[in-house]
Amino acid sequence: MQVRNLPLRYNAGMDKDSQESVQIVADRLLRHRQKVCTAESCTGGLIAKTFTDLAGSSDWFERGFVTYSNAAKNEMLAVPVSLIEDYGAVSEAVATAMASGALRHSKADYSIAVTGVAGPGGGSDDKPVGTVWIAVASAGQMVARRYQFDGDRRAVRVATMQSALDLLLDLVSA
Repeated sequence: MQVRNLPLRYNAGMDKDSQESVQIVADRLLRHRQKVCTAESCTGGLIAKTFTDLAGSSDWFERGFVTYSNAAKNEMLAVPVSLIEDYGAVSEAVATAMASGALRHSKADYSIAVTGVAGPGGGSDDKPVGTVWIAVASAGQMVARRYQFDGDRRAVRVATMQSALDLLLDLVSA
């Protein structure tokens, strides 16, 4: 069997900033023969979709978990129900548990986890619409950050995706 190395090509629907970020992620992961997985709640698979818009992404994108419900977070990623009850689904504790669970349930070297309130409803005084927690993990590191994004549901989800890519780039060595 002959193996050909094809150039990486993007789906025309992806925005330029995302294309550039994903290309950098892909280059770094490929250079180190590493893979990434996602655990997404408020983005509903947008990060995985953005990764797979890049042809050849199966060489560095291992899998994606869309865990929109609390039950899915528990069943697919082993996020303890008590954590969700104590801190809420939109919290640092749940985001880091999602990132850890994604690593444990995959063969990836890195994971990205996102959980938030994309709106237009569902916000509270403590967690208004646009509140998002993003966690990025590897076997030896975990980084979690809280964000507050403005805009409609689509804007919050896109900002979450881009911020998750930026956070991953901070963790993946050049």
